[in-house]
Amino acid sequence: MEQENETRMEEDELFEKIKSGEVSLRKIEKYTDANTAVKLRRQAVEEMSGISFKNIQNHNIDAEEVAMKNIENMIGAVQIPLGVAGPLKVNGEYADGDYHIPLATTEGALVASINRGCSVITRSDGANVRIFQDVMTRAPAFKVENVARAQEFVEWIEKPDTIKHMQDKISDITSHGELIDVDPYVLGNTVYLRFSYDTKDAMGMNMVTIATNTLVDLIEDEFGADPISLSGNMCTDKKPAAINSIQGRGKTVVAETEIPKKIIEDRLKSTPEEMAEVNYRKNLLGSARAGSLGYNAHAANVIAAMNIACGQDTAHVVEGSNTITTMEVTKYGDLYCSVTLPSLLVGTVGGGTGIGTQKDCLDLLGVAGSGHPPGSNAKKLAEIIASSVLAGEISLIGAQAAGHLARAHAELGRGGF
Repeated sequence: MEQENETRMEEDELFEKIKSGEVSLRKIEKYTDANTAVKLRRQAVEEMSGISFKNIQNHNIDAEEVAMKNIENMIGAVQIPLGVAGPLKVNGEYADGDYHIPLATTEGALVASINRGCSVITRSDGANVRIFQDVMTRAPAFKVENVARAQEFVEWIEKPDTIKHMQDKISDITSHGELIDVDPYVLGNTVYLRFSYDTKDAMGMNMVTIATNTLVDLIEDEFGADPISLSGNMCTDKKPAAINSIQGRGKTVVAETEIPKKIIEDRLKSTPEEMAEVNYRKNLLGSARAGSLGYNAHAANVIAAMNIACGQDTAHVVEGSNTITTMEVTKYGDLYCSVTLPSLLVGTVGGGTGIGTQKDCLDLLGVAGSGHPPGSNAKKLAEIIASSVLAGEISLIGAQAAGHLARAHAELGRGGF
């Protein structure tokens, strides 16, 4: 009991220093353990704001662990409902089987819709899915004297000996990342170098940033180009960009299925012709008229829900939104459906993948941690997400073709309106 009182007095003293401003909110961990720091910071915010938190303190996240790599100035946790859809039959090179899909969302009707799409795909013998490219990019910006010097810079970068030298440099600093290619882009006296890496099972943003910083120093020393920014926005990270749609970023994945006419009639209450018509005029023509970079119904919904559930960087839903959905009636009267995701960024190690609840979801899919061989778990996750996006597209287009969308939202997500 005496030790408890001593500890409490230490907390009281620290709390007074926090309130007075002598110890800033970001420095509390220097004086105590992570759990106590979270509690004292929360109490300080309550006092400064004049409110009392009733829920954010109730969680099972390991503060000691996440404070080191996932969050700063932690005061608690925000919980998001987790649902499951499926089983979804996936016929991939890395994902091959039936999967229950974890979806973290507050949007009513979303899980039900994806669940219906999973049922349709599974009854149609599954989603065939393949990965066509797997690279993470970082693109620093350099300034040179003039366009002639820019040309010399590009010619130097494109020399096989230069590429090999940079690849050897990367292999010296990391055993997990590999430099694949460098693409130069010139704008006046500015040169952007878009470095592409294989990052194995990591999503890889931190890895490629550190690796590229090393190469920036090498280029400055050996060629003399003036580095302006480690990221010149041609990567392009977390922003809508045509370059990601055209050249890809992360995993470039295509998933497809062929749905028999009878399944569409029975399960979606529509026809192949009606669904193809809606997809054409909504996803293709409507998106083109709007100047969209994504030609899909709601790919972002599925990607965001799975990213949150599986510990991914949620902001990368921007790149995932580049998805293109196609639907066409086959010569047999069935419906061919596909989704092409040019830039799906996922990983199974690093980031939020080690948080307990997110690791549970990765375990559900059989992709937690590093794969054997390296990179196989991240590819498996990408194939499952792409197939889930296909399920979401099929269900929503089917609902719109049958006129069911508003009713579903009224029943499952918008009943109070």
